[in-house]
Amino acid sequence: MPNRFKQTVSTPAVLAAQEHYYGRAAQPGPAPERDPLTDDERAFIAERDSFYLGTISASGWPYIQHRGGPKGFLRALDARTLAFADFGGNRQMLSTGNLATNDRVALFLMDYPRRERLKILGHARVLDAKEHPELIPQVLPPGFKPSQVERIYTIDVLSYDWNCSQFITPRYTAEEVETAVAPLRKRIAELEKQLAGK
Repeated sequence: MPNRFKQTVSTPAVLAAQEHYYGRAAQPGPAPERDPLTDDERAFIAERDSFYLGTISASGWPYIQHRGGPKGFLRALDARTLAFADFGGNRQMLSTGNLATNDRVALFLMDYPRRERLKILGHARVLDAKEHPELIPQVLPPGFKPSQVERIYTIDVLSYDWNCSQFITPRYTAEEVETAVAPLRKRIAELEKQLAGK
């Protein structure tokens, strides 16, 4: 766990809980102002077709929302900035409204087949796409029109942490399953053809 992440999440209550249950607390050491994303994190982000976004409401309640799109719709613009296009949805505007009063976010990214997960902490801004048309090309996923983008989320990354694979059940997309069974389908077709010729 990078020290910036550890320093951010290790509140006195967390340290007290560690002390209570394990007899010692993992005191965070000195930390940089921010932890830039490395090539490993950026490559992982580029392969994701979904993530979970946590925000905090004005009343103090956490809110978690699933975000999905084509692989790479969440873009690492550089080592310290993430961004994604926001399209019309259910019109509840919960995440957008929450960020108007508290810019802290937590992102949770999963790779179920490889049993890997990446957590990212940062500060987010929501920009009206009509007021920032110059940013649309940087976040527009393939297959979408610029006119479909309503908002642009940008996230200044504070830090990140990779979790262990314990208790992650491997899950696969329909595309991944199809790729895995394609050789079997081909072999079955060959065998059926051989049997039909007898």
